[in-house]
Amino acid sequence: MHPIPRHYLVDDENRPVAVQLDLATFEWIEDQLENAGLVARMAEVEGDELLSLEAALALYETMPKAP
Repeated sequence: MHPIPRHYLVDDENRPVAVQLDLATFEWIEDQLENAGLVARMAEVEGDELLSLEAALALYETMPKAP
């Protein structure tokens, strides 16, 4: 497990109210969440019909293009 260094922010009564993370740790957490989402999505479509290269290119040509 990746260590998650953090700093707790407290209120006037010294109760934790928030956590502050360094940017590198935050970006690592974002990557982990994106990867988990990608794995879940890949599992959802496992076994779906695959397109040939020609069919994929034909479909791509029908998609709207960004201005």
